[in-house]
Order: sequence, then C-alpha cells, then structure tokens
Amino acid sequence: MVRMCPALSKRVKLLASQKRIIYLPTHSFYQVLSADAYSKHGFNVSGVIFDELHTQPNRKLFDVMTKGSGDARTQPLYFLITTAGTDTHSICYETHQKALDIIAGRKIDATFYPVIYGAKETDDWTDVKVWKKANPSLGITVGMDKVKAACESARQNPAEENAFRQLRLNQWVKQAIRWMPMDKWDACAFPVQPDELKGRVCYGGLDLSSTTDITAFVLVFPPQDEADNYVVLPYFWIPEENVSLRVRRDHVPYDVWQKQGFLHTTEGNVVHYGYIEKFIETMGEQYNIREIAFDRWGAVQMVQNLEGMGFTVVPFGQGFKDMSPPTKELMKLTLEKKIAHDGQPVLRWMMDNIFIKSDPAGNIKPDKEKSTEKIDGVVATVMALDRAIRCGNDNSESVYDQRGLLIL
Repeated sequence: MVRMCPALSKRVKLLASQKRIIYLPTHSFYQVLSADAYSKHGFNVSGVIFDELHTQPNRKLFDVMTKGSGDARTQPLYFLITTAGTDTHSICYETHQKALDIIAGRKIDATFYPVIYGAKETDDWTDVKVWKKANPSLGITVGMDKVKAACESARQNPAEENAFRQLRLNQWVKQAIRWMPMDKWDACAFPVQPDELKGRVCYGGLDLSSTTDITAFVLVFPPQDEADNYVVLPYFWIPEENVSLRVRRDHVPYDVWQKQGFLHTTEGNVVHYGYIEKFIETMGEQYNIREIAFDRWGAVQMVQNLEGMGFTVVPFGQGFKDMSPPTKELMKLTLEKKIAHDGQPVLRWMMDNIFIKSDPAGNIKPDKEKSTEKIDGVVATVMALDRAIRCGNDNSESVYDQRGLLIL
C-alpha cells in the first residue's frame, strides 16, 4: 500500500500490478524494476535510480537502462547507488574502478560524477576514524552504538568480519569468509628460477578436475636449510578451443595468461591428459620428483600411466583428515614468509578465490563448491606441500610428529 498526501493523490494514478505511478498532468511515470522482471527494452527515460548495483547477477539490466534508454531526452540523469560487493568481475566493480580512475585523474569523463565513501584496504577496520571515513553521517542517520556493536560482534566472530567491512565500511571483499590475506601472499612473491631448481628434490600435487575445466600440477620444493623457503612451481592447462569462451563468460584474462606463459592449453575442446602426462614426464627428467599426490576422483588411467613412467603416485583424500594439516601449514608458511611463489598470477587468482570449510573440531579445508571461482591450483599446492612436509629432504619423520598439528 502506497500512502500519499490528499493533494498529490488527485494528480497521480497508481497501477500496483505494474509497480507504476503515473503523474496525470504530464502522463510521465515512475516505475520500479527488478532484474528478473519482463523485458526492459524500449523505455524512454528521463532518469534512472539504480540502487545496490552490487546485487546485479550480470550487466544486462544495467546496459539496457543506461546505454541508450535516455537518448531521446535532453538531460537524462542516472544515479548509481551501492555498497561494495564481493564479485570483482561484476558490472558494479567495473563501475567502481572507473570512478576511482576518474578521481585519480587516470580517466576523464565529464558525464560521470564519482563520489565514494569507503575505507581503504589497508585501513584498520576497528578504528572509529575509519568508520567516519566510510559513514559521513555517522552519529546522525546511523547510530554510533549500532556500528560499535557490529564491530564487536565481528571481532568475536571472524565469519562476520567481511560483512562488517563490506556493508559498514564499503570495502570490496572477495567472499563471505576471508581466508588468505592477499597482502601476505603477495609478500611471498620471491623470485623463482626453474633452471636453478634442476635436480632438486620436490613433491607434486595433481588436481585433474574435469576434462573441460582447469587441470593443475604443482611442484613444491622443500627448503635445503633453515634460511631457505618452500618453493612453489605451478602449471595449469585448459582446452585451447575454450579460451575465448571462458574470457567472455568468466571475465577472467585466460588469454593474457596464456600469452604470458602462465597458462597452457591442449588441443581441442577438452583437456588432453596424454599431453599432461608427457609434460610431467619431462619435469621428472629435470627435477627429482619423489612423489605425486592426487585426488582419487577421475585419475585412475593417468595414475596408471604415471606409475608406468616410474613415478611414485599416492592417493590424497579431500576430507578434513588429510586436507586440514597442510592447509593450515600453508597459511603459517605464508604469514612467516617461508614460501616462495614468484607471484604466479593464475595461482594468485585461485588463492584469492578460496572459501574455507570447517568442522566443529576446528579442521579446515578448501571448499570447491562455495569458492567464488576456481581453486584447483590451491588444492594441488596443499597436496604437494603435505608430501613435502612429511617426506622432505629425505627425512622420514614428519614435522607433524615433531610438534603436532597447528590450531589457527
């Protein structure tokens, strides 16, 4: 039910079925649209108020309402109002980046007026000064007590931290529960020279995924002394014929990574496992691959072929029992800067995609179903890291046996 003052109600007509209010003197109308409503084409708008742009599942409604719908008007006006979101491949994030570029002088667009109230990624989210930066009306329209209560709740429950940062501080967050702090991961981008690793002992992790998806093979080299790091050497494959489709569909720069040599392709529209087997065989000629850990799913034939080449291949469970210790160890090594990955962009993208699943006992593991994008490289890294820790440097005693499991 919409209530209006008596004077105005005589001049408007309410069409509830169409969510439309018509102003009778001019027959102009105000209409509420939703992303899943009937076709929006054909509107001749004077103005659009696009609220919570970050909730749009795709850019279709945005394009229809802002690209040509007001061309017949002298001065059409578009308001884009939103909090930050979680999808960095969305139309909202694209618009957010354009706003930042205009503010910084990197782009010029006289028709676009950006105003952003939000905390920086490096700001302390518990600081009251940061709250005011993101909420200019704090204490007036938004009560300080409510923000304090929300902050305290997020402090006590890490699962609420991202919601607080996104909705209260307008920070772009990757997913509902952050796991890998990407600034810490980026700090471990120590140079890795594959040629200098030749002959070194290493352990592999193989995640085949499906024939049309990303296959990941990761080598982890254990440290040779106390001053050395665990070195990560990742490799990725996708079907060659799917590259362009993936770029358009996922808005992920697979084509750029391919040209840069960070992502490999196999002929056809499915991953050619035989090609990958030959590649791993070549790696075995350069490095001393002691073991290759693999996800049991869908890897039977390749495992048999690798064993025929002389590799020691070990199954690796994907449950909490097997995945939790090395997943926690990966975080520990990252925070201590004891891992080197050379900033490999595909692995970084996957590391930023991780959603972690936990059980009541505090065990954790990467969750493929809930992660925002692909994490195959992370799973392969975790498996290879586990073998490197348990068996590294010819030491049959496991580091887990020496100091027990880590509780984070």
